[in-house]
Amino acid sequence: MEAKKYKSFRYTNNLTWDKARRGNTSAPGKPQMEIGSPPEFKGEPGVWCPEELLVAALNGCLMLTFISLAQSKGVQFVAYESTAEGLLENVDGKFLISEVSVAPNVVLKSDHDLEMARTIMAQVEKHCFISNSIKAKVKLAPQLRVGAAIPGTPNP
Repeated sequence: MEAKKYKSFRYTNNLTWDKARRGNTSAPGKPQMEIGSPPEFKGEPGVWCPEELLVAALNGCLMLTFISLAQSKGVQFVAYESTAEGLLENVDGKFLISEVSVAPNVVLKSDHDLEMARTIMAQVEKHCFISNSIKAKVKLAPQLRVGAAIPGTPNP
């Protein structure tokens, strides 16, 4: 039996140094964004740092993976919100993000959706492109419930 052939994709990025420990990053068709060292490493507050972007990329990928899987199974949800925290530590003389804790809060439309969402959430990490690309331990702690939307969040 022949193995399934998957399409590959490439993503581009440009980075230009600005001053001190910061620069500007961009990608085709997207707005430019300042990026720099965090204050702990002689950077300035108020500028996105690579550590935050890595945590945000994982948080976003887990959400998008959940949405994709939920839509494919017909699971209806009214809200999704998550927080994520990455632990940067020195391991064997090298700094690395060793762990990322992600806490999704998902509101489902029905009890049937709730049960299916639990099943999907158990599969999210193994299907997320970013979690498959990093060596940090991912700790996923979802809160799932049936009800109305989380105040201040748009309906999907």
